[in-house]
Amino acid sequence: MSALAPAMQAYFSDRMITQRGASPNTIAAYCQTFRLLLGFAAKRTGKPPSELDIAQLDAPLIAAFLEHLEKARANSARSRNNRLAAIHSLFAYLALHHPEHAASIQRVLAIPHKRTERKLVAYLTEPEVDALLAACDQSTWTGRRDHAMFALTIQAGLRISELAALTCADITLSTGANVHTVRPEGPQTATHTPQHVRRFLAEDERARASARVPQARHHHPRAANLAVPDRHRL
Repeated sequence: MSALAPAMQAYFSDRMITQRGASPNTIAAYCQTFRLLLGFAAKRTGKPPSELDIAQLDAPLIAAFLEHLEKARANSARSRNNRLAAIHSLFAYLALHHPEHAASIQRVLAIPHKRTERKLVAYLTEPEVDALLAACDQSTWTGRRDHAMFALTIQAGLRISELAALTCADITLSTGANVHTVRPEGPQTATHTPQHVRRFLAEDERARASARVPQARHHHPRAANLAVPDRHRL
């Protein structure tokens, strides 16, 4: 057996999960990067992934893989850089456990990221926030739901992915009210829960216990899909 396979397994189990506590999204993204890399290396070397060794994943092969991502898979420079970051993370781990490949690993770690334009992060002004919240028709259940979701997102600084994955169990309404989310860099807790969320969750006990919030075409929580076996979404 080559040293690459057990080293990659240890990288995920020891480094990513135990030491860094990486989120499921980060682990999934890194797994996808290495699936693509090993598939590319297998075609290029003529060896199955199980027989690839660390020495075969040298700097020229990694550079060719990155070029393949941009040209054959039409990845943007930002996506290419994200893949390279995963590769750098793996090779930094390999450098500590396989010093016999230090020279080859160092050349891979020296591959630079491409320059990309960073978009200016925009935000809503206070009048724009007021207009957004005022647009929700609070005479309807879905309007009160939207108002609560917007207020929570704005005041707790949630990302869209965090809001979409939020469940009633993630919200604490008692003493020390907070919203618990998991970001790529680790768990986060926002220590502010708007009163709108409290009122919304108290409006219908089933919304807190088992009901998924209905989509826009529904007009009442009783019309919602109640089949939520594991996590009860807000």
